[in-house]
Amino acid sequence: MEHFEQERLDKLQKLREKGVEPYGKRYDNTQSIQSILDSFIADRDDIKIRAAGRISTMRPHGKTAFLDIRDWTGKIQVYIKLDKVGPEKFELFKLLDLGDIVGVEGALFKTRTGEITIYADDFTVLTKSLLTPPEKWHGLKDVELRHRQRYVDLFTNTEVMDTFLKRIKIMKHIRKFLDDRGFVEVETPMMQSIPGGAVARPFITHHNALDIDLYLRIAPELYLKRLLVGGMERVYEINRNFRNEGISTKHNPEFTMMELYQAYSDYNGMMELTEGLVTSLVKELYGGYEIPFGERKIDMTPPWRRATFCELLKECSGVSFEDEAGLMRKSKELGLETQGVDRDNMANNIFEHTVEPTLNNPTFVLDYPTSICPLTKACEYDPRFAQRFELYMASMEVANSYSELNDAPEQDKRFREQLGTESDITGKIDEDFLTALKYGMPPAGGLGIGIDRLIMILTNNVSIREVILFPLLKPK
Repeated sequence: MEHFEQERLDKLQKLREKGVEPYGKRYDNTQSIQSILDSFIADRDDIKIRAAGRISTMRPHGKTAFLDIRDWTGKIQVYIKLDKVGPEKFELFKLLDLGDIVGVEGALFKTRTGEITIYADDFTVLTKSLLTPPEKWHGLKDVELRHRQRYVDLFTNTEVMDTFLKRIKIMKHIRKFLDDRGFVEVETPMMQSIPGGAVARPFITHHNALDIDLYLRIAPELYLKRLLVGGMERVYEINRNFRNEGISTKHNPEFTMMELYQAYSDYNGMMELTEGLVTSLVKELYGGYEIPFGERKIDMTPPWRRATFCELLKECSGVSFEDEAGLMRKSKELGLETQGVDRDNMANNIFEHTVEPTLNNPTFVLDYPTSICPLTKACEYDPRFAQRFELYMASMEVANSYSELNDAPEQDKRFREQLGTESDITGKIDEDFLTALKYGMPPAGGLGIGIDRLIMILTNNVSIREVILFPLLKPK
């Protein structure tokens, strides 16, 4: 045990010897610190308040002391004076440490330096902290430790708390935006017998009572479409998805996605919806359309650029989608695998390496090769391409959308073409989904937005771990 921890345990014992039980005491009628600061009126010393928070600094001066307490809305200074609280209480103050949680009641005043302060009539020990918080000037800076001990990260780094409070605000905004447009929020299974709706490696679990393997969902798509068949015409789910793949600044195996379906719409309708949703968020958070992201700026001013997959491929790589020999040369030049890779996937691999890094401002990339979009309607002008868009910002894919395929025989054909390929994980076709399609699904637009990536951009955090409260980490 460290010396400082033992000192705190000794103080805990002394508190108990004085009849103070510093855990679990209820403390009612408190106000948030920010509301207390907002309620201050100059030339009034009779405004009584009650606040509770964690001690972040302490400055004793003989028979007086100043300390700062912090809650999740802000911090405020507290002035404790021997003559005011009495000798017995003042002795208790000497047993307090940084990180302890206290309740304070008293009147507000402003110091000579202009700081709004609580002149304490009394204080209550609410929780005795047994570990020393990080040194106040430097905070908790070790990135690995910050993510492992998010509970410390939140109370020592105010910008971290601000990020997660903004995340909550963003989620509320998304729900209200969709609710106002007639969408309903639903819940679909997180354990599935056949994982579908995306190409990804799933996590496998086992149900003992039924003695069957199940998969944590990689996407909710096929269940949400079943609801379209059932007559629920505008549905969305803010869902947790699980993909048994790599971890990076852009990927976490457990992540949040918002997926929605709108009957009688298509991918053009989804572009309008997406642009409206995201620009309304930017406007609310920033008051304008230019926002910072790391060392770059992103101009979110609508309307956003729309360009086809083929146009951008030619523009950035210099190679036409139609030029198969050129695609082969470019792939080798970039060090990409070509053995057994067909033309469409070769073009997509080149796109990822040459086009994606250039897409800083919001760009809708339209009309991907149909062979890599098995759940999407083909374009009328050329069936080799599908009515799909991906939205890019800050060189990241943030959203994906289709004009949904609702032709049951065609969907059956595409599923069977996938069997035995790398994208086919289980070797099974979701026959029940095909049955649902045979009953008739209305034409629809579908949209998935990667919530974690969107929040990265909207809160100026270049790593996905900074916007997930408890990201997956390697064991110590």
